[in-house]
Amino acid sequence: MESWKKNLWVLWFGSLIVSSSFSMVVPFLPLFLIEIGVTKNIEMWSGLLFSAAFFAGALSSPFWGSVGDKYGRKPMIIRAGFVLCIIYLLTAFVTHPVQLLILRILQGLLSGFIPGAIAIVGTNTPEKRVGYALSTMSTATATGSIMGPLLGGVLSKVFDNRLAFGSAGVLCFLATLLVIFYVKEEKFVPSKGKLSVFNTLKQAAVNKMLMIVLVLTMVTQFSVMTIEPVLSLYIVEIGHSASDASILAGFIFSLVGIASIIFAPRWGKLADKVGFQKILMIGLFAGGIGSLLQIPFHNIWAFSVVRFLYGCFFCAVFPALNGLVVRSTPSEFRGRAFSLNQTANQLGGMLGPLAGGAISGVFSIHTVFLITGLFLLLTMGLAYWSQRFGSLSAQQASTKAIDG
Repeated sequence: MESWKKNLWVLWFGSLIVSSSFSMVVPFLPLFLIEIGVTKNIEMWSGLLFSAAFFAGALSSPFWGSVGDKYGRKPMIIRAGFVLCIIYLLTAFVTHPVQLLILRILQGLLSGFIPGAIAIVGTNTPEKRVGYALSTMSTATATGSIMGPLLGGVLSKVFDNRLAFGSAGVLCFLATLLVIFYVKEEKFVPSKGKLSVFNTLKQAAVNKMLMIVLVLTMVTQFSVMTIEPVLSLYIVEIGHSASDASILAGFIFSLVGIASIIFAPRWGKLADKVGFQKILMIGLFAGGIGSLLQIPFHNIWAFSVVRFLYGCFFCAVFPALNGLVVRSTPSEFRGRAFSLNQTANQLGGMLGPLAGGAISGVFSIHTVFLITGLFLLLTMGLAYWSQRFGSLSAQQASTKAIDG
């Protein structure tokens, strides 16, 4: 097997394991708070635990990206994998919510397995296969987001949440071993620039295409995540009991993941032929229209069909954004570029649920779908406008000039 293919499938499997370990414990954090004896302000603690890792990760990602560009992305993946293993194992023994919060902050500050894996795939894959490879990587997280809650729910019900955390730690350890023994980073060119977050931001600022991609990533993630806190409430609103809402919400969320597994590689192959920007605009346009089409459906099955069709097209967006990161940056800056993209993603993931909850509280849940759809269509407009900027070679030259 060619080296890039071996890297792709090993990192795909590693990302699947890490994504599964994340999603098998995070949805059950509120229940874990009850298990360790928290009886007051559970909602406040839940909000802190969810947002703390996103916020910490947004702050630390540029630093780890700089370190990866100087010393290699593979060492950064190994470091992140062992960190996740230790944090999940320690979480299994916490007795107080403050301990849990500290571990969540450390997880955000020190992790970065999946962004590092994407950086290696994006850098070590032949140019004509980058779209296919990045889209294939996106199916790992989609599959993990489906498998994780199922596995975590079974472990929590049969045993307890502590075993779920311990199991997540063991899975991360196994994923890290795979990277150590089977991943080869062959096209690594160490950065010669000064190792600092300020220097990273300075270099990124002169690359207009990269900055636009970062804005697109943040706005897209923000738009998508506005739905997160209200979907189960919407299911209750259209006539289902609260006891059924969590099961149905999980089913509906999984439909988007299933659609991604089926269609993302196909979008990736098409992107290799027609370009990432065209695929990005198709995905954003379909995502915007799909969000708006979810408003009039008050039957759960019709709503589910629309969500699945939405997922069939929207799964093209984030791989296309990752592809644009590759196309708009030289290889020696790519680790930092992906870390900045991760920061943008995490900022959107942190702010989106807050905005969605506030909008639904002041107006209605239908307003959230409306604003999400409009935001995605505006983002498509920004993606279309970004085509006016220069070619990849011009962007690389400007970045290399600063880096030198």
